[in-house]
Order: sequence, then C-alpha cells, then structure tokens
Amino acid sequence: MSKLKEFCEMVGRQAKVLSRPNVRKLLSVAGRGRWPQRDQLIVLFATLAGLRACEIARLTWAMVLDANGQVHAVIDVRANIAKRGTGRRVPTHPKLRRALAEWKRMQGADRTSPEDVVVPSLRGGALQPNSIVNWFVATCKEAGLEGCSSHSGRRTFITMAARRAHLAGASLRDVQLLAGHRSIETTQGYIDGDTLAQRRLVKMI
Repeated sequence: MSKLKEFCEMVGRQAKVLSRPNVRKLLSVAGRGRWPQRDQLIVLFATLAGLRACEIARLTWAMVLDANGQVHAVIDVRANIAKRGTGRRVPTHPKLRRALAEWKRMQGADRTSPEDVVVPSLRGGALQPNSIVNWFVATCKEAGLEGCSSHSGRRTFITMAARRAHLAGASLRDVQLLAGHRSIETTQGYIDGDTLAQRRLVKMI
C-alpha cells in the first residue's frame, strides 16, 4: 500500500491526537534523519501551530520573519497557501520560535530570503504537500505510532488549544480562528474528547 493511500484511508478513520510522549517520540525519530533540524521543524509546525501539510510545504520566510529579519511573534499563514484561502495569524510558540531561529542561523542569509520556503527539499527546492504527508506517515510508522499522520499534529494542536482555552480567557471561537476553519462546527469535529475531563465536568454541574 502506498503511503498516500495509507494516509487517505487514515483520514476516513480520523487521525489520532498525539500525547506529549508521542510528540517527544516523533521529535526523537525526526532528529535521526538526514536533516534533523528541518524534520523536527515539520513536527513543531504541525503540533505547535496547527499547520496543514500544504501550509508547511509552502510557508516562506516572509511569513515567519519580522521587518528586522528576526523570527516574528506570529506566523502569517497567508491566504495563498491556506486551504480554501482561509489565511490566519498564529502566535509563534516559544519552542517553535527557538527552533526557527536556529534553523535560520544554520541556513544562512543566502537561503532565507523572503521568497524562499522555510522547509525545503533535500535538493533545496520547495517540497510538495504530498511529500510532507508521506514523510509523516513514514516517521509515525518508524516511531511506532499507529493511526497517526500529518493530520495528527494539527488535531493535537486544536484539541490542546480547546482544552486550555478557558485558562487563557479564550473561547472556542479563538480556537476556530487559529485553526483557520470557516465554521465552528468544523473545529468541534477536530477536538478529541477526554473521558476523564467529561466525568469531572459532569460532577461539577
């Protein structure tokens, strides 16, 4: 079975949400690749910014750097790379921000011009979204994470954001905007339920 076919079948079953140990395992496996810093960035873009495979593949330095050439406090996911043109601005997680700064330093000025993609192919050009999908399928398999894919990272981000929204004084509407969904019903479909949390919630009513 091809990796793309595996992914398509997985979407029908809905990709699993990753636990913190799962994410650490995925980062560990990514760190053993030919380009570990780049590969770990792929994981962080999915799990800490909720980016889709197509967005990771097409994200340019202009979308993550400020006017001074430093990693910006927000990621500007522009409409031309987003699904259905639903562009958005996602705050850059501190861990992702540090990884981006280090990756920029390693790439050098000649490979970080505004129009260059942040996550290039091993040959230096832009990756295809399917390449990101295939990379996740292979890496999740190597990490022993059954039922996981590139969409698992995005589901993890959305689920964790929804669970912690009240702690930040945010709402599900804020999560919807971060995810780039047109409807809040779509966002709700991404959120993985927590049985223990549901039991605690019912007891509090």
